[in-house]
Amino acid sequence: MRRGPTATSCRACRRGPGPATQRAFTLVEILVVMVIVGIAAGLALALVAPDERDLSLREARRFAGTIEYAALRAQWRDRMLGVSVGGNVVRYWRRDDAGDRWLLVDDDDVLASRTLPAPVEGAALVYAGHALAADAIVPLRASGNNDPFAFALVAGDWRTIVAADPLNRVSIEGPARVPR
Repeated sequence: MRRGPTATSCRACRRGPGPATQRAFTLVEILVVMVIVGIAAGLALALVAPDERDLSLREARRFAGTIEYAALRAQWRDRMLGVSVGGNVVRYWRRDDAGDRWLLVDDDDVLASRTLPAPVEGAALVYAGHALAADAIVPLRASGNNDPFAFALVAGDWRTIVAADPLNRVSIEGPARVPR
């Protein structure tokens, strides 16, 4: 008759609990993992949520591009256009057929009214050397001979200026910290 191994002959049973059978994380290993996870989360948050300075610059670049496009479209179509920024909304305008009133541009996706992301707000600053009301319409002539103008985009403590010269070259100044 054959019998299984006895308790004294089984090596695994004789060894008992020890370092080879028990494994746990040390405090140092847990802390290292927590630091790595924290750094990765911080980087992801910084990439996903831009700060006010970056937001102001990004919106200024987008606005400058649409102004250049609008100035070229005015020349291509031989029709005066206009641009205004009131609070957090950018609007592009065209003159009616009689030339008496401004109407919203509704036939171009690039020039459609656009809401700026919070906390960005904008305002007209100057046109032809004169101060403007914040939501004034700045004309873009069909001849391409425009007077210089400037708009300001403000996001928190940061202000970016979008300006155009008589040759329709659009420039961006800033962002610069707004003095309080």
